[in-house]
Amino acid sequence: QVQLVESGGGLVQAGDSLRLSCAASGRTFRRYTMGWFRQAPGKERAFAAAISWHDDSTYYADSVKGRFTISRDNAENTVYLQMNSLKPEDKGVYYCAATVHSFASDHVQYYHYWDYWGQGTQVTVSS
Repeated sequence: QVQLVESGGGLVQAGDSLRLSCAASGRTFRRYTMGWFRQAPGKERAFAAAISWHDDSTYYADSVKGRFTISRDNAENTVYLQMNSLKPEDKGVYYCAATVHSFASDHVQYYHYWDYWGQGTQVTVSS
């Protein structure tokens, strides 16, 4: 069982940066594929980024590629999402996710691929 707690959300202006953190419980954190999803108001939860556990391979949604960077610190049981050049359309609740499945770039964007979810942190970007 893994518990995930996100932090770092807030209100920023377009063009600003923000770094989200997700602290995970459990001694086997380093064995989990980790990811970030986001949910805009009135829309479904959508994949943003994922990182593997064994070689730090990453995969991004086209909408965030080149602006967002996912990373992990296994010693701290934490995964990060560095968000640069934020746009108003990046607004939403950002959720951390974890899975025991091996990293697969053709699966990570699907909601059912993931086993555990955090409660989310709100990101608002003003224009």
